[in-house]
Amino acid sequence: MLKYAQTLDGRIATRTGDSKWISGEPERRASHALRAACDAVLVGIGTVLADDPQLTVRLVPGASPLRVVLDTTLRVPSDAQILADGAPTLVVTTDRSSAERRRESHSRAVGVQVVDAAPPWGVELAPTLALLREAGVRSLLVEGGAAVITSFLRQRLVDRLVVGIAPRILGAGTEAVGDLSVARVADGLCLTGKSLHALGEDVVVAADVVR
Repeated sequence: MLKYAQTLDGRIATRTGDSKWISGEPERRASHALRAACDAVLVGIGTVLADDPQLTVRLVPGASPLRVVLDTTLRVPSDAQILADGAPTLVVTTDRSSAERRRESHSRAVGVQVVDAAPPWGVELAPTLALLREAGVRSLLVEGGAAVITSFLRQRLVDRLVVGIAPRILGAGTEAVGDLSVARVADGLCLTGKSLHALGEDVVVAADVVR
């Protein structure tokens, strides 16, 4: 499941990178409920460095899922909130990360797994999903930034899409979805089983992705 919040003009952050808060508390509460309903929640290192998220369940009752970070070169700071107590954390990296950094992560009781690097940079998603499934993850919530959102959609790895839309326009800023290599409208991703929910001032659209 891919979940993100955007403005009416499709931005997830301003041109300076500010994203707090795109959506209101009722919509964010729904996001926490989705975390509580999933085995794991995944973000990229860009989100960790920009927002320092906890990725725990706090606004609703429920257990926090496994936290997964895609981090090509192990740049996650040692004091990042995602490494704090509250839920286990797994960092998925590549052989571009140093062995010393991997040992440091293990010494802090942080799980580290190495998968192939995706050219020109990044973590290969298919083997990442395979290792998560081997670890017992059956439901994954992806909450990444634009790069992670775009990668999952481009590779057609999303089963369900949940988008919170805030009644706000930013103009220049970070687009939620980048280039999907779609040349014709007919080749765009299609959604089915759509539902619409009003949460506070925001509207949440949920749908299955036709694969």
